[in-house]
Amino acid sequence: MARQEVIAVVFDFDDTLAPDTTTMLLREHGIDTDHFWKEDVRVLVDQGYDQAVAWLTLVSEYARDGGPLEGLSNEVLAGFGRRVDETFYPGLAAMLDDLQSLASATRDVHVEFYIISGGLKELLEGSQLVRERFAGVYASQLGEDPSTGRLTRLKRVVTFTEKTRYLFEINKGIEPAESLANPYLVNQEVRREDRRVPFENIVYVGDGLTDIPCFSLLKASGGTPFGVFDPGREESAKRAFLQFLLPDRVIGMHAAKYGPTDELGALIRTAVQAKISDSAVRKAQA
Repeated sequence: MARQEVIAVVFDFDDTLAPDTTTMLLREHGIDTDHFWKEDVRVLVDQGYDQAVAWLTLVSEYARDGGPLEGLSNEVLAGFGRRVDETFYPGLAAMLDDLQSLASATRDVHVEFYIISGGLKELLEGSQLVRERFAGVYASQLGEDPSTGRLTRLKRVVTFTEKTRYLFEINKGIEPAESLANPYLVNQEVRREDRRVPFENIVYVGDGLTDIPCFSLLKASGGTPFGVFDPGREESAKRAFLQFLLPDRVIGMHAAKYGPTDELGALIRTAVQAKISDSAVRKAQA
């Protein structure tokens, strides 16, 4: 039997598939999110903290006794994450169905979906759609205090360069559980022909500056990066042009709508169909 070829569609999460989930969580607990992101996090960044470390540190501090997130646990995050299913951007679930249907019509081709996010892993995996449809979720995590069960420690921080690590893990076929057991596996040499998901078989969709290393890696390696922006926000449109389109880091910038007649949804379907067709041609010529 011929080896099954895998096409991976990889998404950032916050502001790509749904509104920012950390902001939603903070607002749920009465925290002024504008002040949190623009003032509190900024203070730590000015002290030399990495942006991702800064906000995760504050969330862990808020989870301690007397803090606005007191009692925060993985169970609480998962419960909150169940509500994320109500907030996904239009057409997402149907697009996942369509992409897998495209692959099922072709022998020996399989489509998988992944998330690489700086958000909180347990929250994202609280979503039924995420649990049922995504082969892997790579995201930040807070650690529980063993005496209280509260999330007062930093466990895993996904920065913008860390995101490329997980693209390489997908590329080399390293399972998330294997990576947790041995984080150095990603550095082991794997021959190009033995890599489970060639970079040219990866579609990446992201919205922010944290996605630029992934955009650049895939653009240089034959993959297909799409950028997402909010056309209703002037600063989002300006950033899309200056940071993504002008430097030629993405195929295009689009509103986060995934229906078959929406620009982004149609382009992702076309990109995956093209990769499926390329695979069929390669197999016919082999």
